[in-house]
Amino acid sequence: MSEPESARRGTGPRRAVVIGGGMAGMLATAALVEHVDLVTVVERDVLPTGPEPRKGLPQARHVHVVWSGGARAMENLLPGLIDRWLKAGARRIPLPTGLVSMQSQGWLRRWPEMQFMIACSRDLLDWVVRDQVASRADVTVLEGTELLGLEGDSSRVTGVRVRSLKGEERVLEADLVVDASGRGSRAPLWLRALGVPTPREEKVDSGLVYASRLFEAPAGSDDYPLVNVQSDAREPVPGRTTTIVPIEGGRWLVTLSGTRGGEPSGDPEEFETFARSVRHPVVGELIAGMKALSDVAVTRSTVNRRIFFEEVRPWPEGFVALGDAVATYNPVYGHGLTVAAQGAVALRDHVAAHGIAGPGLARRVQRAAARPVTVAWELATGQDILYPGAKGKQPGLAAKVLRHYVDRLLLTATGRPLVTKAFFDVITLSAPLTALVRPEIVLAVLRGPVLPELTSPPLTERELSLARRPQRTP
Repeated sequence: MSEPESARRGTGPRRAVVIGGGMAGMLATAALVEHVDLVTVVERDVLPTGPEPRKGLPQARHVHVVWSGGARAMENLLPGLIDRWLKAGARRIPLPTGLVSMQSQGWLRRWPEMQFMIACSRDLLDWVVRDQVASRADVTVLEGTELLGLEGDSSRVTGVRVRSLKGEERVLEADLVVDASGRGSRAPLWLRALGVPTPREEKVDSGLVYASRLFEAPAGSDDYPLVNVQSDAREPVPGRTTTIVPIEGGRWLVTLSGTRGGEPSGDPEEFETFARSVRHPVVGELIAGMKALSDVAVTRSTVNRRIFFEEVRPWPEGFVALGDAVATYNPVYGHGLTVAAQGAVALRDHVAAHGIAGPGLARRVQRAAARPVTVAWELATGQDILYPGAKGKQPGLAAKVLRHYVDRLLLTATGRPLVTKAFFDVITLSAPLTALVRPEIVLAVLRGPVLPELTSPPLTERELSLARRPQRTP
């Protein structure tokens, strides 16, 4: 197996290949362009030229947000990105000020800003990033190109074999290959073909189903809050959630979800009924009588799946996996994009410190990228495994003790801002899980909330009046 020219001679162009032209792939490309001469992106789809749907991303029809921990990481990679999103129609929603959310322990108060999120359609999120990254002269995007396998051996990946739509096959040599091909990644198989040990894998499947629909937003509702009702995993019933996210184009994107035994359907006549059936009917009430702009989109591929690449020893030089190729999570927590961004920042920082072909680079990056993955994994699976019929590893004693503490913390967060901030710092992946057990937080959790429980959604009179519409006639 030949090595890239630059690896053999220590001279010549430095080249990287990124597998996947989605968000994770474009962020990985942004992480690499300042440290190599050419990045080639291998993408199976033909990418749209604007904020439009693409075949390989059917889940784009559902709610996607970028938590502040991810937005800051993306801004770090692509300075000015947040402003470009906002100019294109996205919204910066302050948290919890712009959030009306019923968590498992009750309604959160709309305190002054502690963190934030970026809200818009997934098509717009991706396009703004893709437009900036793919237009660079040192980036080549090979659309309609299939990845056939990796080149190299168990000690070093030296490139990839690809096939075009015309059936032409060729080898792309590279000093570094980054797999950002998403939940359909075949990285374990590609690596096994080179003699690399198969990594450990875990799955937690709650049987979650997603259903989403677009509605025409009420006039004057440009600053409307995100409205969300979460399930309570302590109750021995399927977990059902509802979410309204105001997005660009004067639209509300409404997503329903239900775990095994409580799934939403694709029937438009049942959409509002399901929205009213959760722990509080506020979302169903808000969309009553509103004009639907789309059919109901349903997705069932929502299994939490993690591949522990960071545990494989020896790990080959020249190969890194990021984003959904490493782990996928229950989308209700909204962590996928943020984890991908933080993984890309880790890639950029390690390449800057050690060079594109530095000894041990790939293993360093894989271990660093696993840190945000672990936080998101624990947050998602710790709840999902509790729902009826969930499949996966059951929590041990330590996890059960932690869950009881988190329940108390969420209760305290409904009426004590210090704890609310700690919660949002962690849920937005702006701080590690250990932020929840700092001494002052533990003491506050033991004392509990200082304000009484809210008994109804904290919507203002103006917000309620904006959403009031005549009921549909049968």
